[in-house]
Amino acid sequence: MLLLDRADRTLLFFTRADVATHPTRWLTPGGHVEPGESHHEAAVRELFEETGLVVSDLGEPFWSRDFVAEPAPGVLRDYHEEWYLHRTAPFEPVDTNWTDDERVDVEQWRWFTLADLDETADPVEPADLRVVLRSALER
Repeated sequence: MLLLDRADRTLLFFTRADVATHPTRWLTPGGHVEPGESHHEAAVRELFEETGLVVSDLGEPFWSRDFVAEPAPGVLRDYHEEWYLHRTAPFEPVDTNWTDDERVDVEQWRWFTLADLDETADPVEPADLRVVLRSALER
């Protein structure tokens, strides 16, 4: 999910990785698709759970990717993501619906401009998030 405010800033969370040897990194709101749920339904649900923002229609995905990640030490898994773009007024995310793990893993959140993202030395996920954001801003 790529969430943009009126100043073309994107909301990112500084979050610990699933595997302790991987770095804490900035990533967008989003999460897993539950059984029986579409990618769109999961994006709407995750956006609410992670930010408190209520939306009903995100339109069509604007980007997708397939990748392999390590959800547990030594366990590799194939993933497919569908990314939606949503524009909103700036707001303060709330943690009311976070899981216990999110309360531990999320260290901070921040709205990033493309320049901010280009300047940070912190890891971001996906690694090509800058390219994705540039593409979204050109839409």
